[in-house]
Amino acid sequence: MSEQGVTVGHLLLAEYQTVKDEQKTRIGFRDNLLYVTLAVVAAVIAAAAQAGQPAMLLALPPVCVVLGWTYLVNDEKISAIGLYVRDELGPRLAQLAAQGADFSTFGWESFHRRDARRRSRKAIQCVVDLVAFCAVPLAALVVFWASGDGGGLMLGLSVVEALAVCGLGVQVVLYTRPAGPALTPS
Repeated sequence: MSEQGVTVGHLLLAEYQTVKDEQKTRIGFRDNLLYVTLAVVAAVIAAAAQAGQPAMLLALPPVCVVLGWTYLVNDEKISAIGLYVRDELGPRLAQLAAQGADFSTFGWESFHRRDARRRSRKAIQCVVDLVAFCAVPLAALVVFWASGDGGGLMLGLSVVEALAVCGLGVQVVLYTRPAGPALTPS
């Protein structure tokens, strides 16, 4: 390699650093969304209780659905970056580095996934996500329905909100499934 030339290996390492930086940023953002959700839930519940207005609880489902969907999308992108590094970028770099020898790169990307308790952690995280983003707003809707507060329009809105929350719950469970191999573009 000349001092002025850029090799494929350098480009792949630069790409690796870029996607890992994006992954790190998304992890921080995703993790903070749980705290934001808890703060919003506490604020809405406190405001509704203080005002004695159960209808204020109708603010929780849309907020939780938006925050939950944002959490889910970021979580999916974090996983997709890991999958890309493991299945695409790593093997390409290994091929360049070893020139045909049996060599793997970025071992941590695969190693940490072999932990014996990984499945149970994923299941627990799914439950935490369902509680934070789905069970809490559904409980708020039950409290609203039990209060008998609000007319037909509010009741209709609450039913739409319940459907949105249930839809998010389905997505949370579907996204919990382990990522398969990367699709090869045709």
